[in-house]
Amino acid sequence: MPFTNAINGIRLHYEVTGRRNGAPVLLIQGLGAEKNSWNLQRAALAWRHRTVAFDNRGSGRSDKPTHEFTLEQMADDAVAVLDAAGVDAAHVVGLSMGGAISQIVALKYPHRVRSLTLVATSCRNHTWREELLQTWADKARTDGLTAMSKEAARWMIGPRSFRRLLPAMGILGPLGLISPVEGFTGQVKAIVSTDDNDVQAMLGTISCPALVVVGNQDILTPRGDAEELADLIPTAELVVISGAAHGVTIEHATTFNRILLSFLKRAEAAFVPHGDAVLNVI
Repeated sequence: MPFTNAINGIRLHYEVTGRRNGAPVLLIQGLGAEKNSWNLQRAALAWRHRTVAFDNRGSGRSDKPTHEFTLEQMADDAVAVLDAAGVDAAHVVGLSMGGAISQIVALKYPHRVRSLTLVATSCRNHTWREELLQTWADKARTDGLTAMSKEAARWMIGPRSFRRLLPAMGILGPLGLISPVEGFTGQVKAIVSTDDNDVQAMLGTISCPALVVVGNQDILTPRGDAEELADLIPTAELVVISGAAHGVTIEHATTFNRILLSFLKRAEAAFVPHGDAVLNVI
């Protein structure tokens, strides 16, 4: 399985699947999750697209630094993975924390982004959400990642699907399957320390096709967060999936995949390469 080194020395694990000559799609996961959490999407994309999925620093087989790091560094990691995979520009799909990282990728490296799909995410660090994430980090330190994951899972999956889908979470790579604890707590620190005002102020400069997806039962990144993103990004379209919670890509995978594939088809048809540019974001 391939690895690459980010510009600051972090070793990142990634995997390329799907159609060799298909339009590339970069998949960026959320807090604590690793690349296999995208398995349902990678299977659906395989016939049309070349998919690049990787473990964020702090999760999976990638390095888990004990020092602090930032979401901007994690965005740089994503681009380092594209470089290692030989991809000039990709359709970028980010979930939750991965959506925040994807926003920075689109702002800092616009020439590397064919389109932007933001799923169950936000551009704002609400105080209540920062406090919630901090309680998860504290519980992970005191009681371990498994105990923390059981508590956090109720924020991820809607109540009607919780019992049905909880066993599948172990297969698809949920929160809590990373070690050591510092990897998870480092990601939490990266989220809460981000200056979201700078990101919000620049979202209006995004010119690539954009899709914002949210479940109407998402209580971690509610519909209001998605509506704000769609309002701030000039090219964005908003899709609300009925009955879905924060784990929309698993809980309602068939519906989500259909929406994603349709959007990517339209976005690829409209893709025009950018000139090289790297911007200061944070």
